[in-house]
Amino acid sequence: MTDAALAHGGESRSAAGGRNPWLIAIVVSIATFMMVLDTSIANVALRHIAGSLAAGLDESTWIITTYLVASSVIIPISGWLADVIGRKRYYMLCVATFTGASLLCGLAPNLEMLILFRILQGLGGGGMAPSEQSILADTFPPEKRSQAFALYGIAVIVAPTVGPTIGGWLTDHFSWHWIFFINVPFGILSLALVQWLVVEPAVLERERRERLKDGLKVDWVGFILVTLALGCLEVFLDEGQRNDWFSSSFITSFAVISAISLLILIPWELTHRDPIVDMRLLFMRQFGTAFLVMMAVGAVLFSTTQLMPQLQQTAFDYTATLSGLSMMPGGIAMLMLMPISGFVSGFVQPKYLIMMGMSVVALALWHMTALAPDATFSFFAFARVFLMVGLPFLFIPITTAAYLGLPPSKTNQASALINVARNIGGSIGVSLTTTVIAQNAQLHQSNLIANTVQSSSTYQQTLRQVGGFFAAQGSPAVEAKAQAIGWVGQIIGRQATLLAYVDVFRYSAIATALLVPLALLLRSPKPSRSAK
Repeated sequence: MTDAALAHGGESRSAAGGRNPWLIAIVVSIATFMMVLDTSIANVALRHIAGSLAAGLDESTWIITTYLVASSVIIPISGWLADVIGRKRYYMLCVATFTGASLLCGLAPNLEMLILFRILQGLGGGGMAPSEQSILADTFPPEKRSQAFALYGIAVIVAPTVGPTIGGWLTDHFSWHWIFFINVPFGILSLALVQWLVVEPAVLERERRERLKDGLKVDWVGFILVTLALGCLEVFLDEGQRNDWFSSSFITSFAVISAISLLILIPWELTHRDPIVDMRLLFMRQFGTAFLVMMAVGAVLFSTTQLMPQLQQTAFDYTATLSGLSMMPGGIAMLMLMPISGFVSGFVQPKYLIMMGMSVVALALWHMTALAPDATFSFFAFARVFLMVGLPFLFIPITTAAYLGLPPSKTNQASALINVARNIGGSIGVSLTTTVIAQNAQLHQSNLIANTVQSSSTYQQTLRQVGGFFAAQGSPAVEAKAQAIGWVGQIIGRQATLLAYVDVFRYSAIATALLVPLALLLRSPKPSRSAK
């Protein structure tokens, strides 16, 4: 009997209840697709939201930050909440909260109300993925988990790929309100199917009653520490670059609070009898390694998903729709490779697949260092496909390996923590790339400006040619010269930005390559033996 399905004397922990487990995998993937899609869509529409609500762009970024903060706070404690409330009940509560909050976001009359509803949306969305992965881990035996996670991974990883396209199209052709309204039918469908098809196993209900028989015991200290540690960390990472990092007392305060809370949290949770977050899992070799590798994957996935449209719209004048379309071929490649990865995972050890996936991602990122000012649509499309080829061989093996050797009672907590890894990794990746781009763009601009001196014959020749063009358009000689100088300044700014992006791709490629050997720490799976 497998450790995934059996406990308490052979009772099933499956959520299928006698139905085909693949049906359950499809059902729980619907809400995740909705949630991940919404995250990537909101990034694309940020400028439109700011303009519609008469808010500055810096103010509007709190639409993203508050969602991430709420999500990062709820994810680590979602395992405990699922144990206390009941996994199916908690999952449906999360879906209902996310769906209702999405409707309210679309109806928000001002920025303040939108931010409030985004917090509610983050609280609902954050608890969905851990519950879904826990359901899959308990419903499928270890030898079939890789295929189940492959199906689930289509929603988790493809959604950020198609999100910018859908978001750009909705924003360009309708309004930003529809990026939230689109969640409502998905949410209602998900709730109906979960209520109808997903079962709460009797053994989980018994464990919940046993846990609550002496009353509800809440680790309030742990809850407060988790909230401060991860919530403040998210604000620090998301708002740091915009506020000049430690030059800002606001950002410094959040960094200090997060660090102190984390230092207290670890020993507190390790010694607490009933911790709200089971930190002991992180010190297990198998799970701890999977946690670290998932952080790296999250950093690459989220940073590149945000980086590519930003690069295209900043340096190549792409519309939101066009930049989204350039990422679509990568989503198609992912869609095709996910089932293959799930199948291959049944024959090849996860650590070797992870090493292969990391190597492909590193090569894809290095390929992007060939970025040139005349880069075409096909260059961006191929680069995205190249990158996406490696990710299915990372996400599925990591998620599968994370549950190997864990007792069934730890599934909810493990699911919560592996999602914490992906989210924290994503936030760190986005924060680092944004900082490097901002700082290196200034550095490259300074170097380029140094060559635009009056004594430079190339500079003078360029001014004459460009000035002649503007003069031919009817501008007076003095004005034509000023326009030429302005044009050269714009070109320098664009070149500096492009070089900064190339730096990011180079650093990311090197960092990813250095992480390849980390996968060797993972143990080989032994599906024939039950976890003791």
